[in-house]
Amino acid sequence: MRKVLMTLAVVTFAVGTTTACATKKFVNTRVSEVNDKVTNLGKSLEETQERVTKNEQRIGEVDRKADAVGQRAEAANKSAGDARSAAEAAAAKAEAVDVATRKLVYEVTLTEDKAKFALGQAELTDEAKVEIDDLVKTLASEPKNVFLEVEGHTDSTGSAEYNKRLGMERADAVKMYIYETHNIPLHKINVVSYGEDRPVAPNKTRDGRAQNRRVVIKVRS
Repeated sequence: MRKVLMTLAVVTFAVGTTTACATKKFVNTRVSEVNDKVTNLGKSLEETQERVTKNEQRIGEVDRKADAVGQRAEAANKSAGDARSAAEAAAAKAEAVDVATRKLVYEVTLTEDKAKFALGQAELTDEAKVEIDDLVKTLASEPKNVFLEVEGHTDSTGSAEYNKRLGMERADAVKMYIYETHNIPLHKINVVSYGEDRPVAPNKTRDGRAQNRRVVIKVRS
């Protein structure tokens, strides 16, 4: 009986030892596999980071090139704008010289008693329209190659900038009436605003300010 028990004990120990070895080997194998996976993941991560870095560098280069192109385009647009402004200024100067050198045939002034430009207003009254109609009739009876110059004037009420704008509105009102009512081509009508710069009477009195609110139509040939 004792021999049998001893034999069982030996067998049990052997089996246990074998199982323990197998388990340890299995664990070592799994650990090795996990380590391999971790190593591979680490390499993949490094490769991914390297690709990201290269892509960021390429993107940065593209951005720099795009900025350079944008700056060149902006510079080109500015140059074109400057050239256009210079051309427009030259054309305006040439037109002004042409107008100034034309012979003044006669002029009509839409004064306060005729035009009745109220303070801050640019609308034409019926009296002003009658004056313009008479002017156009005179031009029709004396056919000539004429050019009309319309000057807008104001009193000194308000700022100089405001009066420049108001003077132009008054001159434009006359220009559009001549064009729309009498079909005189717009290229034959030039408008200019002097604002408060050319008074014909002192602006200290109501009567003087009324005289300064006017539009002058000059006929040049």
